[in-house]
Amino acid sequence: MPTTARVVVVPGEPGPLQVHEVKLPDPGPYQVVVKQFASGICHSQLHQMHRPRTGAAQILGHESTGVVLAKGREVRHVAEGDHVMVTWVPRDGERATRRAEGVALDIGGGVTARAGNVFTWADNTIADEQYVVKIAKNVRTDVTSIIGCAVMTGAGAVYHTAGVKKGQSVAVFGVGGVGLSAIAAAKVVEADPIIAVDLDDSKLAFAMKFGATIGINASEVDPVERIRELTQSATEFDMLGRPVAGADFAFDCIGVRKTMEQILPAARSGVLGAKSGGTAVLVGVPQTPVELQATDLLLNEKKYIGSIGGSCRPDRDFPMFLRWFHEGDLDLDAMVTARYRIDQIVEATAALEQGKIAGRAIMEF
Repeated sequence: MPTTARVVVVPGEPGPLQVHEVKLPDPGPYQVVVKQFASGICHSQLHQMHRPRTGAAQILGHESTGVVLAKGREVRHVAEGDHVMVTWVPRDGERATRRAEGVALDIGGGVTARAGNVFTWADNTIADEQYVVKIAKNVRTDVTSIIGCAVMTGAGAVYHTAGVKKGQSVAVFGVGGVGLSAIAAAKVVEADPIIAVDLDDSKLAFAMKFGATIGINASEVDPVERIRELTQSATEFDMLGRPVAGADFAFDCIGVRKTMEQILPAARSGVLGAKSGGTAVLVGVPQTPVELQATDLLLNEKKYIGSIGGSCRPDRDFPMFLRWFHEGDLDLDAMVTARYRIDQIVEATAALEQGKIAGRAIMEF
């Protein structure tokens, strides 16, 4: 039996977001229909909203919590009534043996709206089972909705992509929801120091609640120079005879050209014949090309790598992040600083774009 849903739609022509009432189809063999509790409002969705409109309507959102209303006959890992998270990374990509089903909705007037793989800006959603992760019914279902993107992307970049170890230094550029998650993970693994870089003193102070030990306001000082001052060695020198300096790992959680270019020189220099340099990790979604200093990359044996979804496997990693939350190592109550209803989505995205969301915003249904 089809399920009625209220869904946020980016129209194919220029104009504001719209909320449409649609009918979700019965689930296919590998699909799951989910009644949603809450969804994260991710900054990366702004990029999709502001891309040139090509006449194709879009449905957005990719992190949420909910309860299973119906499932296809081939879905084995969840049942009706189970609590779940919806995410945009396949829950067990290693074992996947088929291509996940896409999503397209008839929104009326002969118009079809499509999602990349999931949509969670809706009170009810339908998704391929690969993007649906079962959770216990005693798990909070409001603030945990951001685990499916913000936490996974930021914390996973530190924990999995970079593999930061105890005592290694970390610099995080951009302390929104993803950056704060990266900082929280750096604290869990006992990195030291944990340097937060942003343009706003209040956001830097906020980052201290999650484990940052030093804040750098990049509107007042050159953050690369400051990071190198804070991490300069008294006993090691690079191949040009300068003191080794820089963070073992520098993370860009923004994706703008300036920060993408800053994380390489902010990474630690190497020692010729002794040790390689640090690692720059691109986490934010890039919107422009970048220019990197190849001589710095070469002479200091640095690495510049990307991290998509924090290199996470949701079936494996979501239980770990939930444990961090329950044990107090990941303060999602503090990280979620704004809550909206679906009819407030234009207000919510405007606040996000204007930098008014200190941590992460969610939509509650």
